[in-house]
This record gives sequence, C-alpha cells and structure tokens, in this order.
Amino acid sequence: MTTATRQEVLGLYRSIFRLVRKWQAASGQMEDTIREKQYILNEARTLFRKNKNVSSPQLEVARRRLSDTDLIKQCIDECTARIEIGLHYQIPYPRPIHLPPMGLTSLRSRGLRTQEKLRKLSKPVYLKSHDEIS
Repeated sequence: MTTATRQEVLGLYRSIFRLVRKWQAASGQMEDTIREKQYILNEARTLFRKNKNVSSPQLEVARRRLSDTDLIKQCIDECTARIEIGLHYQIPYPRPIHLPPMGLTSLRSRGLRTQEKLRKLSKPVYLKSHDEIS
C-alpha cells in the first residue's frame, strides 16, 4: 500500500469516527441513537479488519485478477458509498438489494451458473464486502 492510499484509508476511518460523534437517529430517541452509533462503530471495525490484508492469498479467484491498488480502490469506494448513503438516508444500515429470484434451472445446466454470475455482478458497490445473503 502506498503512502497516499494509506493516508486515504486512515482518513476514511477517522471520518467514520467523527460521523459517529455527530450521529443522531432519525427517530430522535436516545436508545436508537446509541444503538445506531454502536452499529456504525462495530461495522467499521469489522470491515476495516476484514479488508486489512487485501492482497492476501486467501482471496477468492475473481479478486485475484485485480491488482492490489484496484482492490484497495474498490474498498475505498465501498466505504465512501456507505458513508454517503448513511448520511443521505439517515440510516446506518446498508440498504437492502432487491434481485429477482433465481429461475428454475437444473443444477448442472449453464443457466444456473450464468444466473449466479449475474447476481454476483449486480450486487451494489456498498455491499461488496458482505457475504452473499440469498
């Protein structure tokens, strides 16, 4: 990681902590505010630790095709998108994605692999670090 990207990542981490200090829940209740602040902190720590070793050999095959700087750039873009979405909608949780259900293709057919690939590609940038839910 270059010095510039390291500073950018640390700046994003600091901006998340500044955001937590100023965060107010949309409901205005103190319990909700505390719960949402705690969620933001836990989510940031978890994702930053998960993506700490972006160039490690345990990454999935699709990610190995990209260079380290591209992977770091994707993580930075994801973090920025999550911050902007949270500020805009006043919710700290990731917005749900609505994908059509998978068709009824046999397990051995190419159609199933194609559908899985399309579902993976259609995942929004702000959810790339999360595991597949459906």
